[in-house]
Amino acid sequence: MKKPVLIFFLLFSSTLLLAQDVATQQEDQETFKKEYFEQLLGFQPGHIFSPELYEIIIQWLGTPYRYAGKTLHGIDCSNFVNEIFKSACGYFLGGNSAEQFAQTKRVKKDELDEGDLVFFKINKKRISHVGIYLGNNKFVHSSRSRGVIISDLNSAYYKARYAGSGRLQF
Repeated sequence: MKKPVLIFFLLFSSTLLLAQDVATQQEDQETFKKEYFEQLLGFQPGHIFSPELYEIIIQWLGTPYRYAGKTLHGIDCSNFVNEIFKSACGYFLGGNSAEQFAQTKRVKKDELDEGDLVFFKINKKRISHVGIYLGNNKFVHSSRSRGVIISDLNSAYYKARYAGSGRLQF
């Protein structure tokens, strides 16, 4: 084998090995993120499909509630949903929780998937609250009393006020 051909072969082989190593590292990081969020939220292994979504949500946890707020200094429920979807997938939903409900395709509670929206009638008359379903009956939302938190759909408070679920059609 001539030297230039040998050098090319060695460089090409090392580039392939390096590319495989980088791909393996990325898969390992993705697996680590999924396992981290599953443990953090008490989910069964293999439950999380979009670790990027959780990375964005984690940044918002603890943000205080502020009516019409749109920043980490304060945010309301519908703007929180907007910010998450805008950051996660570049989709701008817009509107308040009732308007967001109108923009979704209805989903039965037992068919909810990660990223679906859950809606509530807090004042009993109309839809006035929205959150993002995470799985395992958990959802993330901006609560008036505690800011951005993760809650359980089966808690007595939210179970009594549940109004429906919807899926965005991108």
